[in-house]
Amino acid sequence: MEKIIPRWEWRTFGEGFPEEENIKKYEVTRVRETDEIYILSHKSNDNTKIRDELMDIKTPLRINSETGLEQWTVVMKAGFPIHINDLAIVYKAFGLPLPYLKKDEYPYEEYITELIGKNPLLRTVNVHKKRFGYIIDNCIVEIAEVKFDDIELKTVAVEHADPELVLKTVKKLGLNKYENINYIKAMKRTFGIQY
Repeated sequence: MEKIIPRWEWRTFGEGFPEEENIKKYEVTRVRETDEIYILSHKSNDNTKIRDELMDIKTPLRINSETGLEQWTVVMKAGFPIHINDLAIVYKAFGLPLPYLKKDEYPYEEYITELIGKNPLLRTVNVHKKRFGYIIDNCIVEIAEVKFDDIELKTVAVEHADPELVLKTVKKLGLNKYENINYIKAMKRTFGIQY
């Protein structure tokens, strides 16, 4: 398995940012459009989503209280039908006990309707992303148009394994006046969920 190097991430959300022009001076290296389903838990801020037909989980390793930077790592990517062993990891990420399960694995539709939809501590959000990627000073920089259900927003992000390089690039692009807000925090604020 390929070694995963956890990246430090800085991201913010809003209706738009004049500083995007500082990014757009560089060449776009990647454009990607996706539809994903995020699962928000009232008991956890782990990033739990379904993307490319995989249950995808990221968790914060470290959060720097001085700079606001967050270091995230991938915990799991599991396909459907999803097995009880993977569901144990999923529920740990939700911050919830694993419920009694009637069978060893669940196909996608049953997982969404039976396990997620009937739990009052969980909420699904349909997320559409159109992402424009750049490489600036070796950092991955992104501008994205996103929709949380029917709510349209913009997000800008800077990522790298070196936190000092992330901060330097954020400042260079004029983004350092904005708060660092990850996807889960942004969605919970949007839908009034305590976090």
